[in-house]
Amino acid sequence: MTDDMPAGDEIRDIADVPAVELINTVAIHLLSAAAVKVGLADDPDAEIDLDEARKLINVLAGLVTAAAPEISNHHAGPLRDGLRSVQLAFREASPIKDPRGQGPGEKFTGPVY
Repeated sequence: MTDDMPAGDEIRDIADVPAVELINTVAIHLLSAAAVKVGLADDPDAEIDLDEARKLINVLAGLVTAAAPEISNHHAGPLRDGLRSVQLAFREASPIKDPRGQGPGEKFTGPVY
């Protein structure tokens, strides 16, 4: 620990972090950012940005779909649930409705209802 690091904060060597933890951390950050951008935050009117949300959801869907066989259903299931929630929130928030199967992330997940 260094003098400028608060007590209790530890630095971990990236080599010591299991892949499943890294994948989950990245996915949670993408999911959180997408949720804010579709308006699922404290001040949705100030934070909605559907162009940004579409990008985040597409990347999240690709990551979750590709990672699922590697991280097991135990970890992938909650990520899929969160992804579906932001996909549905995007559909609800968007004034221009994408055809089923062509919304953000749906090329990876299939149509979301």
